[in-house]
Amino acid sequence: MVKHQPLQVYEKQVFVSFVTGIYGCRWKRYQRSQDDSSRWECTWFVILCSSFLLLVFWAYFWLVAQNDFNEFNWSVYNRSGEWRDETIPILTSTTVGFSYITFLMILALFHISLGQQLNLYWVHKIGVLATLLTTISGVVSVDDIWGDEWDILLVSLQSTAPFLHIGALAIVTALSWLVAGYVVRQERSNSQMVVLLLYIVILLALYLAPLTFTCPCIMDRHSLRPRPDIIGRRGAPMLAPENTIVSFHRALQHGASSLEADVTISVDAVPFLMRDQTLRRTTDVSKVFPARQYDDASFFNWTEIRSLNAGQWFLESDPYWTVETLTVRDRSRISNQTVCSLVEMLRLAARTNGSALLNVRRPPPQHPRHRSWFMDTLWAVQKAGIPTKRVTWTPDTDRGRVRGLPQTTNEKLSVEEIRQRGITSLTLHYGKASHKDIQEYLANNVSVTVYPVNEPWLYSILWCSGVPSVSSDAPQVLRKVPYPIWLMSQKAYNFIWITSDLVSLTIVIGIFCFQNYHMIRWKMSGMQNYNPEQIMLCAVTHRSSCDVNIMKEKLIFSELNNGLSSTEELSLYSENGYAR
Repeated sequence: MVKHQPLQVYEKQVFVSFVTGIYGCRWKRYQRSQDDSSRWECTWFVILCSSFLLLVFWAYFWLVAQNDFNEFNWSVYNRSGEWRDETIPILTSTTVGFSYITFLMILALFHISLGQQLNLYWVHKIGVLATLLTTISGVVSVDDIWGDEWDILLVSLQSTAPFLHIGALAIVTALSWLVAGYVVRQERSNSQMVVLLLYIVILLALYLAPLTFTCPCIMDRHSLRPRPDIIGRRGAPMLAPENTIVSFHRALQHGASSLEADVTISVDAVPFLMRDQTLRRTTDVSKVFPARQYDDASFFNWTEIRSLNAGQWFLESDPYWTVETLTVRDRSRISNQTVCSLVEMLRLAARTNGSALLNVRRPPPQHPRHRSWFMDTLWAVQKAGIPTKRVTWTPDTDRGRVRGLPQTTNEKLSVEEIRQRGITSLTLHYGKASHKDIQEYLANNVSVTVYPVNEPWLYSILWCSGVPSVSSDAPQVLRKVPYPIWLMSQKAYNFIWITSDLVSLTIVIGIFCFQNYHMIRWKMSGMQNYNPEQIMLCAVTHRSSCDVNIMKEKLIFSELNNGLSSTEELSLYSENGYAR
């Protein structure tokens, strides 16, 4: 007896071919399968998801860390001794890796929705693993070089948490289609219940997440304090070389009410402005005094220091990517800058009725001015003719000798310690100045200055927190922020939060009901397995113009009378007909 298998005719599935081809290099129909993915392929899917989540975290970190890009390069410089913009290769590799992994994640989700096996191509496996290891090594390196910068993540959430919550809620709600399709299928297994419970836990956590948010800008707009004063941190170092007279001019032109500078004492008792311990980064000391380029800056006399060029390095290294925005006249002026003395900076502040915040570095023990550094600084203040009440300095030492000048500290102290020391102001890094601490300090009449604040979102948070002043490398940027980026009342946010949760819950329930409804219809119609790539079985005897791809199959002979069977290949049937 001869049994003939019906001729199988398949619809063209261009989209499915594209998805499976790019993801697993399976371009042809017979290479694909609707069977369950193997454990090995499921493991690679988990690795892909882990890489994606880690890259989301990594990309978000560098997005908010733009506030401190120069601080990162400066930290690397202090370790390597060479100035390079290390953020460029990091941002480039992060963008490429994130785009690649995101594309693979989208393809993987399409595989799941189309019922295809997750057969990741071996080239992609190497790419995913390389991206994952590279990102992990980057996280470890940042933790070693720039460990304090992780604080910016918690600070940034005070501004972005409400928007991240809505975005995450939309993504998890959309994923309910895949979860419902997996859970309501005919075959039942323990993994289905695990996936369902895990999804429900994540969804409930997102619904209740706003209860943990601390956002200063969720407040009554009538309670908003005055706009924080802007202190030019080393002038306006994005527009001119830091700690130079032209940099301080630029800061005042862009709305800075005060100037901040780093003070070092020369061997001949002249206070001058220099951030680094050496002169290598911001001057041409390697050309003028090559044998002394690694010496401490305080061991040069003022004549030697004044002979150095302190502006050409800015044009060559372009530390803030702003040189191209400068005019030819500005570049010419910058290229002729010299190291600025403390007296010059204080005279400029006095002429503009501004104030000054000084970070004085005590000379090393072998320095001739090691014991009289504070007297040299006081002499410069008196010589500049600026009122002493408008000059604040750190560190908070020698209070008995430094009289008449307000002193601040960079330490985070309790209110009791502040009263004991007689301090009236604090200068804190934004990572140490929490919203709760700021409110406590202000309630006890303690002024707080936060640094460095270069991005509008951070400035807005601190404005809502009530900070009186901020120290910034970018006064020209903060000047353009006349109002917090966003400000919302508690009632308005509660309405948005509850409404978004209810909409999400309604959509999720609707999707699960819809998936179950279709499964019931398929079962009632006798279809046991739903195949997204619909296979059509038809006889094409009278369809010579049928626009389909015909798979010609072997005929199988079976001898049923005596229980024996044999097969052999026969000649292929004509494409114009089919005998059954």
